[in-house]
Amino acid sequence: MAQPNRRSSFISDQAGIRLQTIMLLRWLAVAGQLGAVLFVYFGLKFPLPLGFCLAAIAASAWLNVFLALRYRTPIRLPDNQAAAYLAYDLLQLAALLYLTGGLGNPFSLLFMVPVTISATTLSPRSTGLLLSLAFMCVTALSIYHLPLPWTPDAPLVLPWTYQAGIWAGLLLGLGFVAVYAYRIADEARRMSNALEATELVLAREQRLSALDGLAAAAAHELGTPLGTIALVARELQRDKPTGDQLDEDLNLLRSQAERCKEILSRLTHRPDARDALYARIEIDALLSEIVAPHRDMDVSFDLATNGEKPAPSLVRRPEILYGLGNFVENASDYARRTVTLTGEFDKEMVRISITDDGPGFPMDMVDRLGEPYVTTRPRGTPRAVRDGSHEGMGLGFFIGKTLLERSGASVLFGNRTDGRTGAVVIVEWPRDAIEAPPIGGAQDQISDHELA
Repeated sequence: MAQPNRRSSFISDQAGIRLQTIMLLRWLAVAGQLGAVLFVYFGLKFPLPLGFCLAAIAASAWLNVFLALRYRTPIRLPDNQAAAYLAYDLLQLAALLYLTGGLGNPFSLLFMVPVTISATTLSPRSTGLLLSLAFMCVTALSIYHLPLPWTPDAPLVLPWTYQAGIWAGLLLGLGFVAVYAYRIADEARRMSNALEATELVLAREQRLSALDGLAAAAAHELGTPLGTIALVARELQRDKPTGDQLDEDLNLLRSQAERCKEILSRLTHRPDARDALYARIEIDALLSEIVAPHRDMDVSFDLATNGEKPAPSLVRRPEILYGLGNFVENASDYARRTVTLTGEFDKEMVRISITDDGPGFPMDMVDRLGEPYVTTRPRGTPRAVRDGSHEGMGLGFFIGKTLLERSGASVLFGNRTDGRTGAVVIVEWPRDAIEAPPIGGAQDQISDHELA
């Protein structure tokens, strides 16, 4: 099958030149023509057919008035219609030049304007037709025209060779300008297409990169329930318990399997952009959703929010849930009794703090937290074996920090300063980076927050 011509298909897909652009240029031409005619007739006192000249100028003005009334909203003209309007401008200029000296009139250079506009905006076919029309008008004016306005007692008669030179210069100029303008505009269109294609590829790569980060977060989060499942399975295989102990182990296996399913569903589920209510979440609901998978651990969670009412509605983004979830899981592993999540907000910022009552971060590692393979969790510790948790590799903090920073947040690690031991993780966003748009505009704007 023959491939379509890329250039012609590109031009056919263009929206076309704006009608307002053609009308604006025509109003400028009307003003210039009227000023020149009146100056020559009343200022220089040169004789010319004033009535016919004003009639030709008025025709353009009335055409603009008609178009303004006919098309009250901004539109883009199809190729053929735009070419017809530019052809009218050529004929109107030719009629005015016929009345005022033909090619001897210095304003004959204005023939290049409609041709140049066509070369930069319309198809090669339309430009070729307009160029042919301009050639015919120039050739006709070199032979047929009224005398050039001049003083009556000493009329100006240009030599035939000079008029032939003007004719040749106009033809060459029209052809050169048309080709040059078309090539420049075509190169600009090619560059614009290449840039658009590059931006599209980069946007897709960015989405793939975001998906990779979410997959890594999900894989890391799956480590805890899978480790618990493996541990319980080994105990069942070794001890073969019966009765209540068996029921307890089976319930634990089922709960951990459900948690794995929930983690994977969060990765694969992409909320419908039209579901504006699902895409929004209040800050207190966000804190509850973050700690929900960890409620079965041997720690309690204190949730609190404070700030100027009303509280902001936030965008529900998977990377935020995964990132904060990693920090909550780490705090739960080290906390003695309590993990505290505090949501704070004001007109500028939204801040979430995660605080535990464990031993805190080693001071020599605080500045390095968030780098891959930097961990405060020794691999194979008794607690890891007892709880069935995964071995520490430092990837949880790295993944969480990376995902949250991708959402526009800044992440700070430190220890409590209230006289108690414990670690503190502070995640802070500019409010406009995380706040959900109003319900009425969510449909149009929510896609900007999808894995971008």
